[in-house]
Amino acid sequence: MDAIAHDLRKTPLHALHVELGGKMVAFAGYDMPVNYPAGILKEHLHTRASAGLFDVSHMGQRTLTGPDHATVARSLEAITPGDFQSLGTGRMRYSLLLKSDGGIVDDLMVTRWPEDGKLGLVVNASRKEIDDDFIRARLPSNVKLVAADDRALLALQGPAAEAVMARHCPKAASLSFMTATAAEFDGMPCTISRSGYTGEDGFEISMRAGHAEAFARALLAEPEVLPIGLGARDSLRLEAGLCLYGHDIDETTNPVEANLTFAIGKRRKIEKDFPGAGKIIDALFDGAAKKRVGIRPDGKAPAREGTQITDGKTRVIGRITSGGFGPSVNAPIAMGYVETEFAGDGTQLGLMVRGQEMPARVAPMPFAPHRYKRN
Repeated sequence: MDAIAHDLRKTPLHALHVELGGKMVAFAGYDMPVNYPAGILKEHLHTRASAGLFDVSHMGQRTLTGPDHATVARSLEAITPGDFQSLGTGRMRYSLLLKSDGGIVDDLMVTRWPEDGKLGLVVNASRKEIDDDFIRARLPSNVKLVAADDRALLALQGPAAEAVMARHCPKAASLSFMTATAAEFDGMPCTISRSGYTGEDGFEISMRAGHAEAFARALLAEPEVLPIGLGARDSLRLEAGLCLYGHDIDETTNPVEANLTFAIGKRRKIEKDFPGAGKIIDALFDGAAKKRVGIRPDGKAPAREGTQITDGKTRVIGRITSGGFGPSVNAPIAMGYVETEFAGDGTQLGLMVRGQEMPARVAPMPFAPHRYKRN
C-alpha cells in the first residue's frame, strides 16, 4: 500500500488534507480526500445548506494561445461542437472534445479571458495527458496549448458561497453563472469563475500553487465553510444530474446519446463542420439508439454502476452508469443508458440487483434543483 501511495501525485493542499483528518484514497492518479471526520452525509448536506470547500487542483488547467481570438476559437471549434467565435470576454461554455465518429474524448470548461488570443480550459484529471496529446495533434502551427501545472484550483459551493467570497474578494459577488474574472483575494492574485459541479451556486478559484494553502485556510476559517471530499462531490453531482467522465460518458458515447446536445452551438448545427457531425446531426433528427436518463429505484436499495436495466420483463435494455443514495432527496438515485423507446419520464423499468429484478422508473433530472445565480 505504501508503494502505491508513494506513486500517487499530490495537490498543493495534500498536507492540509492530512492535517484536517481527510481519509486519503487514490483518484485519477492523485492522493485525494474522499471525506473528512464529519463524514460524506454531513459534508453533502452542509454544502446544500451553507458552503463547502473542495480541492480540485487535480483537474487540468490549460491555456490555448494564438495571434487573435478568431484564430484560437476556430482551432478549438475544429475539435469540439461549441461556438467559441461568439464567446464574449469573461464568459464560459461547457464543451466536449470529439473524435471523428462523434465519441467523447473528454468534457471541459472553456473561458475567454481579456487578453486577445487566449482561451482557458479546464479538463478532467484522468484525461489530462490524453487531452493534451489529442489537442496538440490537431492545432494549427500558430496556436499553442500551455499546461498551467503551477496553479491550484479550489471550488467553494453552496448558498453561502457568495457571502463568504465577498469578505475576501468583493468583486466575486458581481459575477453571474458561467462568467469569470481576474481578481484579488486578500491581496493575492487569482482568477474566479461562477461555476461548479454540485448544482449549487458557487465559485471556482484558480491561484498560484504556493498561495493555495493561504486561500484554503482563509475560507475554512469562515463559520459557514467545511472541507468537502470526493465522496460528497460525487453524490452532489449525481443529484445535479451531471456526468462523470469514464462512467456516464466516454469515447463510446456521443452527445445525443448522453443528452448533452446543449453543448452543440446553433451555428455549428447549421455548418455541420465539427468531428462526427454527420452522425450526431442524424441522431438529433432521427433519434439515437440509446439515451442517458435519470432513474429512481423503488424502495431503499441503491443501484450501483454496472447494474443491468431491464424492461421490467427480464429483457436487458441498458445499464446503470452512476448510482447511489441521494442525501438531499433521501432516496436512491441513479443515471444510466436505456434503449430510446424506454427513455420517457415515468417509464417502468427493472434493475437486476443480486439476481433479483427490482422495480424502478425513469425520472427527470436534476434530482435536486439547480440553484445557479443567473443574473
